[in-house]
Amino acid sequence: MAQIQPRKTRSKAVRYGVPAAVAGVAALTVGLVPALASTGNPDLPKISAEKLVAKMAASDVQHMSGTVKINTDLGLPSIPGSGSGGGGFGGGPGAGSGAEDGSGGKKDSGSAASPDSKLMELASGEHTLRFAADGPDKQRLSVMEDAAEYSLIHNDRDVWGFDSGTNSAWHAKAPRDAKGKAPGTDHEKMPDSVTPQKAAEQALKAVGKSTSVSVEGTAKIAGRDAYQLVIKPKGAPDTTVESIRIAVDADNGVPLKFTLTPKEGDKPAIDIAYAKVDFGKPSAGTFDFKPPKGTKVTEAKPHAKPGGKAFDGKKHDGKKFDGEKPGLSGLAGLDIVNKGASDWNKVASFDTGMPGGIGGKNGPAGKEGEAGKGGDRAEKLLDGLTDEVKGDFGTGRVVSTRLVNALMTDDGKVYVGAVTKDGLVKAANADSK
Repeated sequence: MAQIQPRKTRSKAVRYGVPAAVAGVAALTVGLVPALASTGNPDLPKISAEKLVAKMAASDVQHMSGTVKINTDLGLPSIPGSGSGGGGFGGGPGAGSGAEDGSGGKKDSGSAASPDSKLMELASGEHTLRFAADGPDKQRLSVMEDAAEYSLIHNDRDVWGFDSGTNSAWHAKAPRDAKGKAPGTDHEKMPDSVTPQKAAEQALKAVGKSTSVSVEGTAKIAGRDAYQLVIKPKGAPDTTVESIRIAVDADNGVPLKFTLTPKEGDKPAIDIAYAKVDFGKPSAGTFDFKPPKGTKVTEAKPHAKPGGKAFDGKKHDGKKFDGEKPGLSGLAGLDIVNKGASDWNKVASFDTGMPGGIGGKNGPAGKEGEAGKGGDRAEKLLDGLTDEVKGDFGTGRVVSTRLVNALMTDDGKVYVGAVTKDGLVKAANADSK
């Protein structure tokens, strides 16, 4: 099996989102979908893994449009009574509420059209998206549902989110830099953040000594001939990842399909694939957007990070921003606790600043956090959603999915990674010494 040894290996903190409630641990990046129907495997010239990765890296496709199918099965724990309750694309009653900003729009909290919440809805189930791009400054992503549509549009400095179900819009405007150019907007809010290309880009960052890469056959994806690039962890017993498979366009090197299979079960945890794709230039009007009359518009803070703090391109929460750890900006001390471990076994840690954690006696589920029967009910809910664990670090609870697991200790620390429960406990124990 061919292996790739890049000149410089990268140690990347895998970016995860840990919602504030009890359960809801899910990965922010990496992969997605069951195999789409194929018309047979094409007969293509042999190519090495090294050359195929180089072909992907050299790909400079600026224009494309198509339909993307996503199927995600992370095995997230379900919370009783947590249905969306209607109200448009995942928005329930009051989802669009927010304080007025004095200009007819709303502040950036509580918008039904905010991409932070909308794109997280893709972390479960099947979805159909339409995607179009015209260079780095123009992209559009539309999530299709039976009764509504959500669109995220990037056009130069403007990023718009629009939810047709609630007739609400979210708007962000990137500031100009010293040379008058608009810097890139947040990765999580870009319309291409759930495409096979972006998923493949994130996966290839893990390529190093602890990873094997090979070319295993060909495929027909969206009518295009493609090579199958397979990435597998090596010497990483604690990882939850079995393999990553990327279908690479044989002509232009664009990833057309991305499938991540965990060790638990043989069904993909996440899989993104083009069902239709066209590499022609989309019409200019594709990226135009003006809120319909009567739309509730929420104005985001200038270049705001998900944690609500403005990003000036240089400083981030008082520290130099190196581009490695966005997505958890509101949390203190995010760090890799087992830096010497395999890239696939790495665990990130941060402090919630909440003594007592979630399951501790002073936490929101503890009896001192909620009195009487309310605390008992919360504790029973926790028992159904999490596993209690103990170790040198103390006690805590683990929220598990097929791909990402998180350990929340009673002293308010969180350990998260694409590793097993035992792997989290091992990392937490080592960190406590």
